[in-house]
Amino acid sequence: MKPYHSPVRTVEELHSLQGTPGKIADNKVIKYIDALSKQFLAHSPFAIVSTSNTKGECDSSPRGDAPGFTYVLDDKHLLLPERLGNKRADSMRNILENPHIGLLFLIPGIEETLRINGEATIIKDGDLLRKLEAQGHVPKVGIVVHVNECFIHCAKAFKRSKLWRSEEWIDTTSLPSPAKMMADHAKLDVHDEERVQASLNESYHARLY
Repeated sequence: MKPYHSPVRTVEELHSLQGTPGKIADNKVIKYIDALSKQFLAHSPFAIVSTSNTKGECDSSPRGDAPGFTYVLDDKHLLLPERLGNKRADSMRNILENPHIGLLFLIPGIEETLRINGEATIIKDGDLLRKLEAQGHVPKVGIVVHVNECFIHCAKAFKRSKLWRSEEWIDTTSLPSPAKMMADHAKLDVHDEERVQASLNESYHARLY
């Protein structure tokens, strides 16, 4: 990999290039889940979970369910269900090594997002997990997050990307299918695009919960 020609090496240099935060941005972070944030969580059907292992190797993973799928235990703790996935357990394995976690909650149509940073613990407590029952299924494990930071993130990225404006969405017919990409990356003789797509369809139909 080529070395970068002009790396930024200090916070001072970064601020000299990008400026410093205004008063609202510098003071918007709270250390608990307030009533307004609870309302946002109650209507959010989707979150991005960011974790890293002890080597600093990072992972971002989507989580989604019915609005309010994140259960607020109290002002300092929330609980995320761990629904059925591909069993790689990337986020979970990272949490076992390094509890620090970042969460980005979205509500479709709202361009601002809610960010929560804290420390995570994987739990198997049946009484708590029953609060996360969906479609008749109780998850076997969940993620409890001790909240250290909670704040609203501005809408500039969503405005630039026009993410919620369906009339701006690109025509995807010429793009390779996700199944084709998975088959190409895996390079397994018995798993071509058609078989990967069939496996995905079966998983989406029969093993969401």
